[in-house]
Amino acid sequence: MTINAESKFVELVRSWLVSLPHDLKIAFDAMDDENLPRTARELATGGAVYIVSPKDSVLDQKDQVVSYADDAVLLRLALHNALEKGEDEKAFRDRFPELFEGLDDNLKLCKSIMGDLMTWLEQKVPALKNGNYKGKKITAYLDDEAAREQLFDDALVFRTDYPVDEKTIGDKVKKAATICEVLKRRKADEMRAKGIAAV
Repeated sequence: MTINAESKFVELVRSWLVSLPHDLKIAFDAMDDENLPRTARELATGGAVYIVSPKDSVLDQKDQVVSYADDAVLLRLALHNALEKGEDEKAFRDRFPELFEGLDDNLKLCKSIMGDLMTWLEQKVPALKNGNYKGKKITAYLDDEAAREQLFDDALVFRTDYPVDEKTIGDKVKKAATICEVLKRRKADEMRAKGIAAV
């Protein structure tokens, strides 16, 4: 890993952490865009649900900012996958250059630094549209107005309570290792939870 690549990666993740509430709004726009294919809208909805779902792992206060790194990367992976092909998808991407411009290269950079952790996040993406949230399937949030309102309200609470901005991120994220350590713990927690569920 070159120092240049590492510093680029750290700056990238810092910027994604700061923009996560805005990126969440873009996922909602994709969810509501009836020009987009149904599968793309379901994946965008699954990405939004992943962000607003409470996470089980209890993290140290100092790690709170970095603990959203998987959300920030996964949401972009989900939107990238959902909107990869097709004219309507391109029209949607063109509306949000701040998220989609250079995204291919940025995700490649993440992969080069994060390695297996990026593979772990990539493997979660296809399952996003098959998830459940508050006892409802992802499709319910597209088809049921009351369910959609509930998800929108939860997203509003998430954005209001979100603890990261230019000021709070400060010097909390300076090294790639800081980001990767938190992601390793999140992955280990998830594997443990799956192991318990499988017994």
